Amino acid sequence: MTKLFAFAYVGLAALPVMMHLAVAAGAPLGRLTVGGRFPGRLPPAWRALALVQAALLAVMAVAVLARAGIGAVPLAPFFWPAVAVTLLSLAADAASPSRPERLLWTPVLALMAIAALGVGVL
Repeated sequence: MTKLFAFAYVGLAALPVMMHLAVAAGAPLGRLTVGGRFPGRLPPAWRALALVQAALLAVMAVAVLARAGIGAVPLAPFFWPAVAVTLLSLAADAASPSRPERLLWTPVLALMAIAALGVGVL
């Protein structure tokens, strides 16, 4: 069951990773990130930060897999920080002034949090 939760987390994390990569490449999806501050394309500095966010999410996903006994075991100590970042991101997206961001990412992050906690307690 732990591995199922870990794979669920990874699959769900792939969604914001893909969005951040698209935003970094110039896709006009600004209303879905950073509180909808930029409704179209993000400015260059924010696009670079989207790459950082995508990389962070990827490392978090690998840490969750490691905790479940899959893959890169040295990243297992980063599991609980990954859970904390997931929960903080959930809170931030739930409070976002951007309705599209709230409606899209709050359920995704809630499911990611449930999956991560499933890995942590099982």
